[in-house]
Amino acid sequence: MNEKKNARQIIEFGKPERVLTAPPTHPISFYGANHEGFEGGGHHLPVGEQWTDIWGVRWHREQEGVMAFPRGHPLAYLSTSLDSYAWPDPDDPRICNQIYEQAKGWNRKATFLTGSHRDTLWEKSYMLVGMEAMMINFHAEPVAAKALLHRIMDFHLGIARHYVAAGVEMVGMSDDLGTQRGLLLSPKVIEEFLIPEYRRLFDFYREHQVLINFHSCGHIMPLLETFINLGVDILNPIQATANDLPKLREITQGRMALQGAVSSITLVRGPVEAIRAEVAERIWQLGREGGYFCGPDQGMPWPEAHIEALHKAVAEFGAYPLKKRKEA
Repeated sequence: MNEKKNARQIIEFGKPERVLTAPPTHPISFYGANHEGFEGGGHHLPVGEQWTDIWGVRWHREQEGVMAFPRGHPLAYLSTSLDSYAWPDPDDPRICNQIYEQAKGWNRKATFLTGSHRDTLWEKSYMLVGMEAMMINFHAEPVAAKALLHRIMDFHLGIARHYVAAGVEMVGMSDDLGTQRGLLLSPKVIEEFLIPEYRRLFDFYREHQVLINFHSCGHIMPLLETFINLGVDILNPIQATANDLPKLREITQGRMALQGAVSSITLVRGPVEAIRAEVAERIWQLGREGGYFCGPDQGMPWPEAHIEALHKAVAEFGAYPLKKRKEA
């Protein structure tokens, strides 16, 4: 069984042969998905550089090893600027042609062709408006806030049509909805403002049998049933220090696959034996009945020896039938 077939068995809670660190993918994206601008720019630029992305958001690279920060918000005054705002067009060849170019050379048997919807909704809204201002707008300007979210999702639906035309089998979506101890937004705000828009995009992909891998950092326990009901196939990165992992697995077992859960603290600090021990624990804790990709609970530039230790430990402890590692 190759990695792609094995990954599908993991996702479907079937009979995988082994735990993997992640689904094997051939990633594609529209131009601007990673905050590029029509005149260039990007997070690869040196510290001090600034640029404007395709949405008109101004980015500033301020720290080495860390992505740039959005510092200029074209819709900072939402109610007065929304009608005159120039929306990016998902059918603009400058934006969508990259999708088809990147899909060339895809090995269908080995990988999932996977499209990116980075900053799907909540994150895109606060990049356009500013985080504090967007939080205020949910209460002070709810009509304008809903109109903004609807237009953002219109764009993503346009991109989704291109992804489906290119043949995607999986998409990645992302909105960080959790802090270390709770949700970033109230359940009421999430339910009223975000869920109706998420449902439009999720339903489109479910209609086309496209798998959905959703990323949300932080404490996301209150949203597990919401993610399941929306149709999330894989939830990542399952931050180990922010969630009750046994309870999370109990709720999602047989219903939604998980990816991540190896603590970034352990991966940064090490030592290698601590990483091996945590990998073994997570695989037994979350993967005994399938539905688990064992990897980091954050995306960071890890010490090379530490991430190598994680991959070796997954290979060592992840063969089915799993065996509980004896305590040292």
